[in-house]
Amino acid sequence: MTSTIASSVLSSMNSTSSTADSTTSAADDLQDQFLTLLTTQLQNQDPTDPMDNSEMVTQLAQISTISSIENVTSTLEGISSQISAAETLQASALVGNGVLIDGNTIQVGDGVATTFGVTLDSAADDVTVTIKDSSGTVVRTIDEGSMSSGTQALSWDGLQDDGTTAADGAYTFSISATASDVAVTSTALKYALVTGVTTDSSNQVALDLGGVNENVGLSDISLVL
Repeated sequence: MTSTIASSVLSSMNSTSSTADSTTSAADDLQDQFLTLLTTQLQNQDPTDPMDNSEMVTQLAQISTISSIENVTSTLEGISSQISAAETLQASALVGNGVLIDGNTIQVGDGVATTFGVTLDSAADDVTVTIKDSSGTVVRTIDEGSMSSGTQALSWDGLQDDGTTAADGAYTFSISATASDVAVTSTALKYALVTGVTTDSSNQVALDLGGVNENVGLSDISLVL
């Protein structure tokens, strides 16, 4: 009798703990079932071979553990919902703002070039920006001088090395940074306009940057302009 009831209780607890969407009410039902089984077990135990106290304590500990897991799960779900709401609010505040994300393109329209940027792993005493057109021809080289480590926005006046205005279109750029003639690791950053808030494939909050496959997470934003 004892082993049969204990097996039944364990089976119920294992089934409940493996269900991802278990609720507090499920835990309460499990406790009721356990108490009913325990009462029945006590009522029908053999007077000459009463229920082992250690076995009872073990079963009580097991039901308490499952109940605690249910409560923790419920709490974590609540925290997750709050974090998601906070991220959505934070992302919404960025709509209409320009940001810098990983990339090495500059757009030119009516002679005006979009902002771009760079992230340096360490300070550099010589930073050079090389801008090329769609055919790979260098149209402008900009000496930025020394720069501190971290992320910084850069600009191009839209003029080529010969002083003429660059044609409208897409350009690419590269960064060369050194400190005492030793190369400094750099990451090129491009400009993007946040047009909306959406969710990615894993249902996480993402920023819509208005282009094809241009959805990025908040952690992908290097700088808000």
